Amino acid sequence: PLSSTPLSETRIAEAITLVSNYLRERHDHYFPSAIPLANRQKAVMWPYFSAALLDRVRILELDGERVPNPPFYEQARTMGLVNLPEWTHMRSLTFLDLVVFNEKLTERSLFHGLVHVVQFDVLGLERYTELFVRSFLDTKLHISVPLEAHTFSLESKFAEHPADRFSVEERVRLWARQGRY
Repeated sequence: PLSSTPLSETRIAEAITLVSNYLRERHDHYFPSAIPLANRQKAVMWPYFSAALLDRVRILELDGERVPNPPFYEQARTMGLVNLPEWTHMRSLTFLDLVVFNEKLTERSLFHGLVHVVQFDVLGLERYTELFVRSFLDTKLHISVPLEAHTFSLESKFAEHPADRFSVEERVRLWARQGRY
């Protein structure tokens, strides 16, 4: 659990800036090594995502390394924040329009990463980060953050009912309009 002293608005704003900057920095670090989606991957994902998004997204499968936890985690832990998401243990991480895979890329993990790309597109980096950080501070658990919960829900629908086609962008825009993030 978090320490009994809640973070001030100033500290929360600092955390949002740290996370946003780190997401952008990781994007810039990995992007030169990333590749476009293969035609087969696009064909599987097309009913759920726009062709423009699928053409723009880049992916990278790491081999022999994993995305490290952000350098500011130590400072966050000294401030009493625990249950921080362990980036090294995640299947994939999304940095704007780039999905980096710590583990072998699967259709399901690609779908998950692409949902986050749509969330970044719809919300923008700063709003996405603000919603994520504030929700994490409230729920104290990464998978309880509405951005993540919605992604897992859509991923499950994709995996369990592949014949049920739907637009991820429409679902994300709906949740954003309804203030569900």
